[in-house]
Amino acid sequence: MSSNRGRIPVAFFGIAVGALAFANLWRVAIRLWHLPAAIGGLMTVAALVVWIVILAAYGQKRLTHGAEARAEMQHPVQSSFAALGPVSSLLAAQLIEPYAHTPALALFGVAAVAQLALGVYLHGRLWQGGRKPELVTPAIYLPTVAPSFVAGTAAAAFGFHQLGGLLFGAGVLSWLAIESLILHRAAVHEPLPEALRPLLGVQLAPPVVGGVTYLSLSSGTPDLFALVLLGYGLYQAVLLLRLLPWIRQQAFTAGYWAFSFGVAALPTMALRMVERGATGPLEWAAPLLFIAANLIIGILVVKTLSLLVNGKLIPAAAAPAASSRSASDAPAASRIAQAG
Repeated sequence: MSSNRGRIPVAFFGIAVGALAFANLWRVAIRLWHLPAAIGGLMTVAALVVWIVILAAYGQKRLTHGAEARAEMQHPVQSSFAALGPVSSLLAAQLIEPYAHTPALALFGVAAVAQLALGVYLHGRLWQGGRKPELVTPAIYLPTVAPSFVAGTAAAAFGFHQLGGLLFGAGVLSWLAIESLILHRAAVHEPLPEALRPLLGVQLAPPVVGGVTYLSLSSGTPDLFALVLLGYGLYQAVLLLRLLPWIRQQAFTAGYWAFSFGVAALPTMALRMVERGATGPLEWAAPLLFIAANLIIGILVVKTLSLLVNGKLIPAAAAPAASSRSASDAPAASRIAQAG
């Protein structure tokens, strides 16, 4: 790697989240369609390795370049991605649970407390005001919506259904409030700069990640509310397809992993609904969504490995801006996109 490369950005936890969510998708597909179990094991191991490598690299950054990490945490956009550290750990706990229940439970406990503390801290900063409209992106879902949903799903997996319901409530109501803020910014202010457009991929995640949580906390044939969540997720997927030529004006960076969580969660929700007895269009839509997710994640992996081989995966070293004013310039926007 060339010497002018920086340290791993906190937003790289988005890669771990996408890989872990994709492994969970395969776990559900194997259970539903009796696919080769070895593939699921390979996906799980690969995802856990990615998570451990990113966790270790970011931990080293905190120890050896603490000032840079602290400055990143003060950035109004980049700091939101810190929430994906606990989110990835919650997803890892779910993957580990069938093999090592006690360590997985301990990991769940630590990650659940961390996501709550970090979410309250970052979301509280948003309530204090002063953020410029150009810095309102779907990344603001990450401190509250994503951790609450994933923690709710994990809580259900460990048998804490009442806790899961509380977390689901925090996630769904935060999602509805925050989405109105994002849509207002998109409608009445200047378009997102090219460098930040891949962050729109986050927009797909809330309805389907929340849908997976809802299915984890309920039983029986999926009801109307499950269909409502899936329907909105499908609509978001179609909307992103319509916007894809506009988004792709930004050359590929690791920031495109913003799509991965929603891309993996959408078919996961559909498969779990079929597993629970849903019939009709969902029965043929589920395999199509599964195939599409494999293609999209495969493209992300290939392009990311290409950046890695060419020494371009980690953005060039630069001190992250801590203020809204400096973060709104084009170079800062480019760094955010490369990072996350």
